[in-house]
Amino acid sequence: MLNFCTLFNTTYLSRGLAMYRSLEQHCDNFHLYIFAFDQHCFEALSKLELPRATVVSLKEFENNELLAVKTERTAQEYCWTCASSTIKYCIETFRLDHCTYVDADLLFFKNPQVLVDEMGEKSVLITEHRYTPDYNQSEASGIYCVQFMTFKNTEEGMSVLNWWVNACLDWCFSRYEDGKFGDQKYLDDWTERFSCVHVLKHLGGGMAPWNVQQYAFKNNAGKAVCKELSENQNFDLVFYHYHGFSYSSKNSYMLTHKIYRLNRNQIKHIYKPYVKALSLAEEQISVSVGGIVPYAINNKPEWVNKMTGRYLLFSLLGSYRHFYAKWSLQYSFFY
Repeated sequence: MLNFCTLFNTTYLSRGLAMYRSLEQHCDNFHLYIFAFDQHCFEALSKLELPRATVVSLKEFENNELLAVKTERTAQEYCWTCASSTIKYCIETFRLDHCTYVDADLLFFKNPQVLVDEMGEKSVLITEHRYTPDYNQSEASGIYCVQFMTFKNTEEGMSVLNWWVNACLDWCFSRYEDGKFGDQKYLDDWTERFSCVHVLKHLGGGMAPWNVQQYAFKNNAGKAVCKELSENQNFDLVFYHYHGFSYSSKNSYMLTHKIYRLNRNQIKHIYKPYVKALSLAEEQISVSVGGIVPYAINNKPEWVNKMTGRYLLFSLLGSYRHFYAKWSLQYSFFY
């Protein structure tokens, strides 16, 4: 069985549920440990009664070491601080032989067993950003991404995990300082520092807005098939990381940060399925929980509304640059 853990609060509830449902759809045998980072989220997840999930409250999870640094870090920084500790908590509390941390804003398109199997005898699995050259942020943000990381409950695996937990407790901030950034830059030298670390080779794991420009997509019997443009190599997409995706006002979304270039092929095969998954998750939350908004409105496309041409284009096509109306991604024939 594959063991996963993730963390999120109410503002990521629809995303977290969509991620869980995608695992349910593609993974035959798994369990997800969800760390609810506020009480509303904990209560909502409890009411949903997810059969392959265990919900852990902050009261159960937080220890004295975490509480000692909580007040000096922002909510985002504290989540980064806690990621490594959630893995350790799961392995030790539930006596797991391994645990894979996954970000809440992933969506699985295929069984991730193939990624974990690639580790072989190694005890730790990490994934590269694989930046498109125009977006290379390795120096500031790190070579590797804390998005899908597996640790085995071995002496070597726990040694690496404990090292990372202690490093994040000591320093984990949203700024570049002395070769560090959040919990992520710590991974840069792991292949030299530790002998048990495997860097994922499968291109279908770790696709995100900063590298999606390197690929083209098509649907083959319900599976997202990818082609690496430089090598003309085909492979199956396992998961996509929807970094920068946010809910906007007027029933619309910003698909990712403005610096990343997306084309219609990527929007059709990657982002359209995500919007459908989020919409389904929102409906399920409404039916089972009620009285809760499972996301936050993070931005307003006011710059679209200020000019008549932009507003008309957005109204007719349901899109302008990175802003998309919900209806355009669910029902439009333009994509």
